[in-house]
Amino acid sequence: MSNLADSSHASRPAIAWIGLGIMGSPMSENLIKAGYDVTGFTLEQDKLDRLTAAGGTAAGSIAEAVRDADVVITMVPASPQVEAIAYGPDGILENARSGALLIDMSSITPQTSVDLAEAAKAKGIRVLDAPVSGGEAGAVEAVLSIMVGGEQADFDQAEPIFEALGKTVVLCGPHGSGQTVKAANQLIVAVNIQACAEAVVFLEKSGVDLAAALDVLNGGLAGSTVLTRKKDNFLNRDFKPGFRIDLHHKDMGIVTDAARNVGAALPVGAVVAQLVASLRTQGDGGLDHSALLRAVERLSGERV
Repeated sequence: MSNLADSSHASRPAIAWIGLGIMGSPMSENLIKAGYDVTGFTLEQDKLDRLTAAGGTAAGSIAEAVRDADVVITMVPASPQVEAIAYGPDGILENARSGALLIDMSSITPQTSVDLAEAAKAKGIRVLDAPVSGGEAGAVEAVLSIMVGGEQADFDQAEPIFEALGKTVVLCGPHGSGQTVKAANQLIVAVNIQACAEAVVFLEKSGVDLAAALDVLNGGLAGSTVLTRKKDNFLNRDFKPGFRIDLHHKDMGIVTDAARNVGAALPVGAVVAQLVASLRTQGDGGLDHSALLRAVERLSGERV
């Protein structure tokens, strides 16, 4: 390796990545493509093999992954998993070095993010909550929307990393603010998918050319990123996740609870939260959230 290559890598922070799922794997790979040294840990060996094949380094534990990292990034399913990897003798806070920056990109409760930032501060570790929107496709294409909570100085330091992962990157306020905005995002997405699903069943029962109808709808005021991203799911009944109903169920719980805490009414959101929950109890929790179409079909007397 040339001295120039050495110096370019030396100027970039060493990154530890914890959680290599549907989102975490392509996101970590985009950082490798951008020239970052990424050491990763996750529970599945095949995901670690994927990371090493992409040019990253696999670690045998959280402690090993974070020990020499300047920046630790986490991307796990929910608050309990964030707490499990952050706290305790084998967790991030006990093993990352003082002065490190912890960026949690999971979608969790705002309070969990606030508590994590407070606990990390005692260890000299700075924290940003930075949940994302855009799904698997957005992760792969590095066009995610990233909503961030935390200190301006920490955001400024992390911004080049965020820019390798997403297209819209915004500091939304203090710790927990990113999670609050993500909760609002998930509310809008769920209601939007539900509206699209109802329109699809209505159009099909009316005998309209569905593909043509969705194309023209998406060109007008009814158009949306949701419809653009999920149109083929509806047309092909392809419900491979994507973003699982199980996770959207978790997120609707977050937004419902957070809204209750601040005194905001979510009448439509509450109905859609129940529809997401019912889809899950019918065994569809592992499907993409566009499978809300299946719930509408059941209600409309269609065989699913």
